Amino acid sequence: MTTTRPSSNNSHLAGEYFVAAELYKRGFSVAMTLGNAKAIDLFAEKDLRTVNVQVKAISLRKNVGWPILKKKVFRKVLYVFVCLNADDHPPTFFIATGQEVRPRVREYATRGIINYGSLNSGQFQDRWDKIEAALRAPGARAV
Repeated sequence: MTTTRPSSNNSHLAGEYFVAAELYKRGFSVAMTLGNAKAIDLFAEKDLRTVNVQVKAISLRKNVGWPILKKKVFRKVLYVFVCLNADDHPPTFFIATGQEVRPRVREYATRGIINYGSLNSGQFQDRWDKIEAALRAPGARAV
């Protein structure tokens, strides 16, 4: 049986919901933002402190990576790159700080991309602890 993959917009929304679910599972309260051209997708709050989260999602591993431009990478934002995977496999998550993302972005004449392979390591995969660390960092926002 062949299944059709959702459009890229639906993939992004699915990615946001999966990330929100993972954050809720870890004790965060999560607020989602609305719209297509936004710098922040989620606000995650715990112990009256918040962290900004940007989600990038692709549907399958066969995709080369996630579209992103260096000028859209911000220092005080956490990035969660999601590969939704096939229907019978759970999503894969890669978590990185803005400082970690920026040097990995490859820009071309018409687009920018962060390659799957540049994040496929223990330094990034399932590193939800980076979000906890961002809450404790100097300059983290208190509610």
